[in-house]
Amino acid sequence: MLFDEFYIKSLVGSIPDWPRKGVNFRDITPVFNNPRALRMVADCFVQRYVDLEFSHVAAVDARGFLVGSIIAYALNKPLILVRKKGKLPPPVHSQTFDMDYGHTTLEIQPNCCKEGDLIVIFDDLIATGHTVLATSKLVQACGGRVIEAAAIIDLPDLQGSALLQDSDIPVFTLCAFEGT
Repeated sequence: MLFDEFYIKSLVGSIPDWPRKGVNFRDITPVFNNPRALRMVADCFVQRYVDLEFSHVAAVDARGFLVGSIIAYALNKPLILVRKKGKLPPPVHSQTFDMDYGHTTLEIQPNCCKEGDLIVIFDDLIATGHTVLATSKLVQACGGRVIEAAAIIDLPDLQGSALLQDSDIPVFTLCAFEGT
């Protein structure tokens, strides 16, 4: 099945002023409600990563879990769960950062990867890039190295992809939405 960016974009909802005024929330739920769209997204990522040398998939809480777990399963890779604070039992590595509408803390378990492991990070979208940067720091604290960040959506006007690339983290997304 060929990837159809316009089809996927037509399914993504836009919720203005949520979760706060000025934010245009991109809702990927309809993509997951549509078996054709989900297969298209999963197949595109599998084709991208099937021949790439990497050892683990890191999936970011919560919508990153949806794609990341499919790709980890399809490519027979261990899955690192990057959770919001308080969702993993101790011990954990923690990283707090600012988002475009507040701040948050992400955590991973210290034994999720080791020195020399190569990681691909999955999230639903790239906005400011701070979630992926925090995840990268967590992976590095365990000895791993992020080789790419992947997402369904890029929001280029928020400069997250540029920030990540400036931080030596390549970015791969399936589609982009202009505006904030």
